[in-house]
Amino acid sequence: MQKLIALSAILGLAGCATLTNDAMTPVAVSFSDGSNGRCVFDNKRGSWDEMIPSTTMIRRSDDPLKYRCTTKDGREVAGAIPSTMGGKIVASAIFLDFGIVDAITDKHREYPSSYVIPIAQLENATGSN
Repeated sequence: MQKLIALSAILGLAGCATLTNDAMTPVAVSFSDGSNGRCVFDNKRGSWDEMIPSTTMIRRSDDPLKYRCTTKDGREVAGAIPSTMGGKIVASAIFLDFGIVDAITDKHREYPSSYVIPIAQLENATGSN
C-alpha cells in the first residue's frame, strides 16, 4: 500500500506544471522584414522593453502578450501573441490538485517559442509615378 501511495505522489508531482515549469519562458521575436527596432511587451504579470530582434524572458500568463513596436525607421505596429494551455495541467488536474495551483500561477500557460511580428513594408522613397 505504501508503494502505491509513493508512486501516486511521484506521478502527481511530475504532472504539475507549477513544479516543472519555470514562471518565465523565452520568446524569440523578430520583425517580418528583418528590420531592427524596439518593442514593449506586456501582460497582467509584467512589462518588458526590448530591442528587436531578440529573445526575451516573458512571465507566463493566461492573457495574450500585447506588443507595441517601433522600427528604427519609425514604422509602428501593435498586436498580441496568444497564450495557450500546456499539456501538463491535465496531469496536474488528474494526479495532484485538480489544476488549482497551476490556474493561480499561470505556469501551465505557454507563448510560442518564436514569433514574427508582421510589419508593413517601407514605402519606396523615390516616389515613382
